[in-house]
Amino acid sequence: MKAYVLIETAAGKTKQVKKALAKIKSPRASVSAMDAVTGPYDFIAVVEGQTLDAIGSLVTDAIGIIDGVTRTTTCVAVTVG
Repeated sequence: MKAYVLIETAAGKTKQVKKALAKIKSPRASVSAMDAVTGPYDFIAVVEGQTLDAIGSLVTDAIGIIDGVTRTTTCVAVTVG
């Protein structure tokens, strides 16, 4: 499964959050790509995992607890058609 995680950071914490995101490791899910973006979010991370629960755990237990992350929005990729 794949999801896009939209990440907002606190002012002045962007570089610190980027370093922490790059270090995330988990046997059931991982951050496969990440970009800094303009607009209401600071990063968009592509998270891939074995199950939706694995992705959810990575977002809540690894990304959401990073000092400087103020909010995440997870968008699960789906197949259309």
